[in-house]
Amino acid sequence: MSSMTIHIRGLEVRGNHGVLPEERENGQPFIIDVAMEVSDLTSCTSDDLNDTVDYGAVSDDVAAIVAGPPVDLIERLARLISDRVLEEPLVEAVTVTVHKPEAPVAHVFDEVAVTLRVERSPA
Repeated sequence: MSSMTIHIRGLEVRGNHGVLPEERENGQPFIIDVAMEVSDLTSCTSDDLNDTVDYGAVSDDVAAIVAGPPVDLIERLARLISDRVLEEPLVEAVTVTVHKPEAPVAHVFDEVAVTLRVERSPA
């Protein structure tokens, strides 16, 4: 069986997520990666946007979630994003990585990140 993965990588959005008061007040950048697994390959031959996932619309909605009401944990943020992506009828599974490069960690580090993979529930 054939399938494809549609990626959105490095979507940077400012948000106010975290458990510390200063994270909620000052905000910080979050970088989001989304991988959408699709097995309907009609778009590969139809060349029609209606036959695929509109990654522009998904990007807009993901950005709105990250910029929206704060949550304590990036794990929760990843779930909110994955729930939105699974609203796309063609997406059978999604992998979301939330990068928090300015996490309040008292050591030198590149970033803190969490990756969540969710499959569509069988109907």
